Amino acid sequence: MLLKGAIVGLDRFNPVASVNVFQYNPHTLTRTLTPQIAEGTRSRGETLRLSGPPKETIKLDIEIDAVDRMETDDATAPLGIHPQLASLEMLIYPKIGSIIANATLSSAGVLEVVPPEMPLTLFIWGPSRVVPVKITGLSITETAYDHLLNPIRAQASLTLEVLNTQHFSVAHPGFALSLAHQGVKEAMAIINAASVAVDIVTGG
Repeated sequence: MLLKGAIVGLDRFNPVASVNVFQYNPHTLTRTLTPQIAEGTRSRGETLRLSGPPKETIKLDIEIDAVDRMETDDATAPLGIHPQLASLEMLIYPKIGSIIANATLSSAGVLEVVPPEMPLTLFIWGPSRVVPVKITGLSITETAYDHLLNPIRAQASLTLEVLNTQHFSVAHPGFALSLAHQGVKEAMAIINAASVAVDIVTGG
């Protein structure tokens, strides 16, 4: 069975606010890691100190096509892929309720209005990579439409900022998820080191 990647949005009022399972897994994704070097450590013996986990960015393209669902009895088929695109887009929209609430507070003269919060978004790429992210870029190219101009084929290009333990309070679920993600990396690195050691000893 082929496992499919997904982007899932969670919030306090809706445990599964948005579930976007990839119809087709991307052929490639690009991960860019930039180390966080501790400032003020240019003195001798201090140059290797880190201020935290590296800054990591993930870029990938998702293909979305309504053809398969149009051939079934899927109730959303008449809408094309509009629902899937909207589900992705809503990960970076504030909820209407919070917009109205903040507008009401502002008109009432409240000077300090708390900006609405994005849902906790998880990028899921297999069982060993479940990582909290923030969508920093979303570009959608629609390439085909039905007779009502509903999009039926599109490519979504996503830029994700991986969130680490420095982005969350200890009590936030994102902190535990970030810690678990790094723990998996450390375990994989140990497995690799053990494998290399065996090859060296056995001459493999």
